[in-house]
Amino acid sequence: MHPSDLNFRHLLYFWAVAREGSITRAAETLGLSVQAISTQLSQLEVQLGQALLVPRGRGLTPSESGRLVLGYADQIFQLGTELKEALATAQAPQRRLSVGLTDAIPKLVAFRLLEVTLNPPVDCQLTCREGELDNLITDLALHRLDLVLSHRPVAPSANLKVYSHPLGSLSMALYGNDTLWRLYTTDFPRQLNQAPLLLPMSENPLRQAVEEWFRKRGLALKVRAEFSDSALLKTFGRAGVGIFPAPTALAEDLWAQFGVRQIGVLDGVSETCFAISTERRIQHPALQAILDAASRIAN
Repeated sequence: MHPSDLNFRHLLYFWAVAREGSITRAAETLGLSVQAISTQLSQLEVQLGQALLVPRGRGLTPSESGRLVLGYADQIFQLGTELKEALATAQAPQRRLSVGLTDAIPKLVAFRLLEVTLNPPVDCQLTCREGELDNLITDLALHRLDLVLSHRPVAPSANLKVYSHPLGSLSMALYGNDTLWRLYTTDFPRQLNQAPLLLPMSENPLRQAVEEWFRKRGLALKVRAEFSDSALLKTFGRAGVGIFPAPTALAEDLWAQFGVRQIGVLDGVSETCFAISTERRIQHPALQAILDAASRIAN
């Protein structure tokens, strides 16, 4: 069957009946007669060669084939809604920017990078969403996101045309609350042997770099907890559970927000964030503004 052969109005009627559970309620929702919907549902089933609805009690429920069709219908009509929103946005005077962020991106770094998009000359309406990198990249490829901020790059492939723009390297230090700061600033870094550490998950490049830093200095690691969410990690750090790595450029922000002090610099350890887009060359003004902001906070 050619796509042009599918009657999307008939599909809409099926979608409404499947969601409402009965032709009567769907007819009320759509403002149509029960007979009109019933007739056109039958035409859709004949066209597809499948029974899409089966009786359940006093109502109707999708058949096995109907559940498959319903899944596609959900996506089709969701995209239709997004299309209307996109067209409305295109006519609005303010540009919108939808950004996905991985949990591992430090929230203070994300704020520093994105706040520039809220002010002239960019002046976007900003939407931020956290998620797993693979899911965010899928949404980026489907143009549901304009940009993804990630703790690691993504290589473009034949099936996925995305490009990773490095946002510069942030030098790192260890931080702790007042009690831990007083304990571990003395005789740094030798005093760090068996110090309680709060670290990102093992797949995070920063975690690997910190572990290597300790090994090179003959210091035993004592990982108290590990986190995928950087904000949760710092919350545990504020409570004094352990010391943790964070960018040196954010020392004042970390003191103001979490009450932690810089214990010592992790020489040679840095963290790079990446802006991932569908553009090889930077064209979106907001992305360029983010790159400029990154150059100001990176060392």
